[in-house]
Amino acid sequence: MSAHRWDDLKVRLASAVVMIAVGVLGVWAGGVVFHLLIALASGVMVWELVCLLDTGRTKSQYILGAATFLVAVVAIRLSPGFALPLMMAPAMLGFARMEQGGTRYAVFATLIVFAGYGMMDLRDDLGVVWMLWLITTVVVTDVFGYFAGRAIGGPKFWPKVSPKKTWSGTAAGWLGAAVVGWLFMGWTGAGSGLIGISIAVSMASQIGDIAESALKRKAGVKDSSNLIPGHGGLLDRFDGMLGASVFLVFASQIVDFPAGL
Repeated sequence: MSAHRWDDLKVRLASAVVMIAVGVLGVWAGGVVFHLLIALASGVMVWELVCLLDTGRTKSQYILGAATFLVAVVAIRLSPGFALPLMMAPAMLGFARMEQGGTRYAVFATLIVFAGYGMMDLRDDLGVVWMLWLITTVVVTDVFGYFAGRAIGGPKFWPKVSPKKTWSGTAAGWLGAAVVGWLFMGWTGAGSGLIGISIAVSMASQIGDIAESALKRKAGVKDSSNLIPGHGGLLDRFDGMLGASVFLVFASQIVDFPAGL
């Protein structure tokens, strides 16, 4: 039994190393390389989304996934006014293609497209450091939440949807995000408002995680796909980034970001 456990661990670690390497290279390269990476990830996540929701699908998962990829590639090159209607196209196309789950598809497809656009825009306009801040905030939220939830336990956050998540782990994620905000204040010279923004981004990432869990529970599956050995699908790995990125897109219309710069 222990040998099988170690085999699974090796697969998970190998997959994680590959994902981290690809992500780091993409973020560091920026530009067209990063745009294509995000567009590809967005298309794959929409493909997974259709597979989760529409059991009567034929070619819809490929058509909608390809449409999302193309929209992501083109939208970032347009002015925001013209990019917005284009970014809604995959959701609208889904109503014509989906036999089941059209409304849920439209909501999540829009989330995916706007999240991808937000990450590309953040990297283009503000550079590697702020993209690193966003990623670090989401990762620390997840890591702090996992270990605090296991160590402290206590009341469940939403047991009907995600029975393993606790309030202690949720709050620990906020604390971890606050620490990230404080550290990036020192690195970038940003104002103290960055701490509050980091906590809010942490909350948004948790909402993205919970929303995807609810989607999978409704579909009766454990993972969004088997695409990543030992890890499930891209939606499983990037649900928190989806929530965080979309939140930042809209929050930046309300508050100055980066805070104090």
